[in-house]
Amino acid sequence: MSDRAAVLFANDAFYVAFQSHDIQAMNALWAIGPTVSCVHPGWNHLAGRDVVMESWDGILANHDGPSFEVKGSSASIFEDTAVVICYEVFAEATMVATNVFVREDGEWRIMHHQASASPPPPVSDELEQPETIQ
Repeated sequence: MSDRAAVLFANDAFYVAFQSHDIQAMNALWAIGPTVSCVHPGWNHLAGRDVVMESWDGILANHDGPSFEVKGSSASIFEDTAVVICYEVFAEATMVATNVFVREDGEWRIMHHQASASPPPPVSDELEQPETIQ
């Protein structure tokens, strides 16, 4: 599997864990070595794995949260770091998300997630794919 495909697969796994409220899967997807961070919409910056995972514990405990679709995922890879930009499309709002991944023990793991309000994604679900930089 190419790095781009593997990173997009890891991004999809992040959203599957999110939408299925699976804290164990979410925990397994986050990096352990580097400092992780997260900025949930309307929250302050969270830094450190324990703080970030505690935030996900609270979010995923709410099984009544709104459902959403992920659209337009685009990956840029810079050796052992990758950035995925995608849209989280809810019924009432759209968020644009930045998910930063690092290669850790041969696996792509998320080290930063940030989502904020955005206009709806472009009409096409397929955004132009940046080149891999090695």
